[in-house]
Amino acid sequence: MTRWWLALAGVVVAGCGADVPAPSASSNSGEAQARHEIGRRIYNFRCYYCHGYSGDARTLAATFLSPPPRNFRTADAAALPRRSLEAVVAHGKPGTAMQGFATVLKGAEIAAVAEFVYAEFVIAKAPNTRYHTAENGWPEHERYSIAYPFATGETALDVPDATLDDLQRAGRRLFLATCVSCHDRARVADEGPIWESRPLSYPRDVFVPEVVSAAPSAPVDAFSGASPYEIHDRAPSLANLTPIEHRGERLFQDNCAFCHAADGTGKNWIGSFLEPHPRNLTSATAMAGMTRARLAATIAEGLPGTSMPAWKSVLRREEIGAVVAYVARAFQPLRE
Repeated sequence: MTRWWLALAGVVVAGCGADVPAPSASSNSGEAQARHEIGRRIYNFRCYYCHGYSGDARTLAATFLSPPPRNFRTADAAALPRRSLEAVVAHGKPGTAMQGFATVLKGAEIAAVAEFVYAEFVIAKAPNTRYHTAENGWPEHERYSIAYPFATGETALDVPDATLDDLQRAGRRLFLATCVSCHDRARVADEGPIWESRPLSYPRDVFVPEVVSAAPSAPVDAFSGASPYEIHDRAPSLANLTPIEHRGERLFQDNCAFCHAADGTGKNWIGSFLEPHPRNLTSATAMAGMTRARLAATIAEGLPGTSMPAWKSVLRREEIGAVVAYVARAFQPLRE
């Protein structure tokens, strides 16, 4: 059995769209340091969730992934050519949870983050960014040091109480009362049963329904007959898209279709189980009063009280405009 967890993010979080100077042999130390810091910013925004702030893959997400994310601080990581690291960032790694970022990051950004990982973790074994700093709202963090062994995994969280001294017991209480909210995946001696989440209302891969048809020889799409969701994961086929509409199509299908469905109805698997449901972009009623400007603002700022996040740190203004143009062409005409 496998553990299952749904990470919207990643899938969906993004940012760091700053233009990055392409590396060159003539770059001086100042330019190289600036590029290194851009790589750090991208890594800390996109990569730490699985690979950890220090590149050691000691994160909550990593414990649920098989195979686990790469630990860049190990001896075998040192044998990695930097160019191969850059290729993995761009195109992902089949058979793992590592997805490609070629459609998200620019080529120079990919080069910058690959250079940062190689220099910061593979070569220097540096700690990268410390989180618990005064700037991040953690002045004098050392005063919580009695909880450190439980946060780092040095001491298992479920060790018998009788084996701990008074200071260790106080540290565990502090960890459970405060630190556990972020350090959720503390080390335990007994992992307990491995659970598997399986949506019972969704047909398993091998399920084929009994189809009753007046014309048995007619072709039958058995899967869409078994699932009320799969049919909504088919993007509309549109001819003669303008360049901006074509760009919006790609952006919508890569980002928005996760909740709104490829056909814009919000009736796919995820959309059907979100409350409130994502807006049905094909419905004249749901889109009544919607203008291009209002839709662009909603995409940029999100919609409080719903699962609709703000995309202004993910998509540039012209990209949001392209999504609006595609929605107006594919799903529902919009007034200016």
